[in-house]
This record gives sequence, structure tokens and C-alpha cells, in this order.
Amino acid sequence: MAYLQLKQFRKQFGAVETIKGVDLSIEPGEFVVFVGPSGCGKSTLLRLIAGLETVTSGQLMLDGRDITHAPSSKRDLAMVFQSYALYPHMSVYENMSFALKLAKVSESEIREKVERAAKILNLTAYLQRTPKELSGGQRQRVAIGRAIVRSPKVFLFDEPLSNLDAALRGQTRVEIAKLHRELGATTIYVTHDQVEAMTLADRVVVLRDGKIEQVGTPLELYDKPANQFVAQFIGTPQMNVVAAAQMPQAAAAYGLPVAADGFIGLRPENLAVLPAGQGQLSGQVELVEALGAETLIYVSTDSGAQLVARQNSRSALSAGDRVGLQLQPETVHLFDAGGRVTRTGVAVAATH
Repeated sequence: MAYLQLKQFRKQFGAVETIKGVDLSIEPGEFVVFVGPSGCGKSTLLRLIAGLETVTSGQLMLDGRDITHAPSSKRDLAMVFQSYALYPHMSVYENMSFALKLAKVSESEIREKVERAAKILNLTAYLQRTPKELSGGQRQRVAIGRAIVRSPKVFLFDEPLSNLDAALRGQTRVEIAKLHRELGATTIYVTHDQVEAMTLADRVVVLRDGKIEQVGTPLELYDKPANQFVAQFIGTPQMNVVAAAQMPQAAAAYGLPVAADGFIGLRPENLAVLPAGQGQLSGQVELVEALGAETLIYVSTDSGAQLVARQNSRSALSAGDRVGLQLQPETVHLFDAGGRVTRTGVAVAATH
């Protein structure tokens, strides 16, 4: 039996159903990330698991116990919020120990747990400071420490890095990954950032309109998306998806079994930019993004398709240059008119 199991979870706000029959099983020690666009229901689903919202119908099991209607304080879960939710007048030590004091845990046990969590999170030197004396990253670590000291069965993270700047997001993401390895705790993490999902998760749950589109490891979702939505949501830059009618020469050249009203999907790294007159497609460079270690080249083809190619080298191209484009047929994904996958490509990096 799964450690945490959601069975036909549904949530309605008035006449609007926001969570539409979610079934999900999570194993002990697993790091599961809920990802999807704004409004897809990922935070609502997390709040239902935490007991901060009441479920309309369905069942929630934790370690063999039905906690569907248990109050949040009795679920043995700990949540880390986007806003940190620290008490401004309390020290770091007091913030981290507050829940234990309410539970009437002995002072010696509280000190032991807080000091252990502070050591793990590199907060030992800050225990007597108040939140206003800390950076954003340090405050988020205090919020995580407050969850750790409770030794919950499941950690819940609701977009914990969204208030941090880019450098701190990257640093804190690494710290959360290390923390998970050290604690081995079951973790559910909500984010709209698919880079966070790809780098942190054992499994990713892609949500759209209150339903699960696909569940799998990050690379399973990247290599074998279940549909066009997942294919374009996972990956940065997103997969190029072009109507077959805009790439007839490519489909014909390789005999790709794509329907006339279907779509062709190409990962940017599987699209090579060549001198004009070479390749299956020709077009004009619209924009070049030089990122140092890689270059993104945006091309408008003569048939009207808008494509982006990624290459792991610098480029002398500039806007207005004529170029050719070379596809790798084995990497091409095909979709029908409804966005369902009819063929998934293999993961082969372009050599350019």
C-alpha cells in the first residue's frame, strides 16, 4: 500500500469544481513535485492534503490511516509557505520551537531538535536574531527548520522559492535537495517553475484544470510526454510545436506518419542551424539570444513556422540572416489534432 494515497479527490467552490477526481499514490521517502500553470489547482490540492481546505469528496490515506477529515493539526504533516509566515517579534529559536512548546514537549528535547535543525540548515549563528535581521533565503530556511523540528511524516512546500531572487532560488533549491537526501522524508512540493520540478523531483505530477495530465520521472515526461500540453510545459525553451501543414517538406522528406491536421514537435536542441541552402527548411533569423554556454536562435521559416534552436556554442548569426534548418527525424514527436501523442521521438542531442 502507498504511504500517502489520494483517491478520487474533488473540491468545489460553489458551482466551480477546481479539483476533478485526482488519484495519486506517493511512496515513503519520495520527493513529488506538483507543477502546472497558474490556476491549474496545484496549491489547492496541497491545501486539501494539509487540511487547510475541506475536501468535497474522496479519501486521503496516510500510512494506512484515513485522515480525510482529520484537522490539520492531527495529520502529522508540516507545511512550508511561500510567505515564510514567521512571527516577527520572536527570535529564530522561538519561531522554530513554537509548535513544540504548544505540544508541551520538554525544553531539553526542544533544544536538541532546534539545534539539530539549525545545524542542518546553517542557522546556528542566527538563532537569537529576529526575522527582520535575516535575508530572504535565511528566513525561508527558518520556515523549513520550523517544519523539520516537528518530525512530520510528510513535508509540504507551497512555492517556497518564489519570493527569492534568481541567485537565491538556485542556492536554496540545492539546499532543499540536500536536505531531502539527509532526512529521507516524504515531500510534496508545489511550483509553477518546471526547472525546479525537473531538478528536485523523483516524480513530477503535471496538472491542468484540476486534473492530472501525466505522472512520471522528470526525464520520462521530457522524453515521452503524454500529450502536447505536457510536451510544451516541460522543457526550457519549450518544445517547438508546428502544424504539419507548415512543414510539408520535412514530413515528406522523412515519411513521418503525421496527419494533415496534426502537429510536429521538435525540441530546440534537436534542431540544427545551417548555412542558407542546406537542411530541409529555410528561413530568416529573428533573434539571437547569446547566453554564454549556449545560444538560442529564433527562426521564422519561409512557410511561416516560428522555431527556436538551441546550440551549445556561440554564433555569429544576427537578426535578418538567412539560414537552413536540419531536423533529426528520430527525435521528432507527432501529435494529432487534439494534442494526443501519436509518436514520441528518442532523446538524441543535436551535434552542432
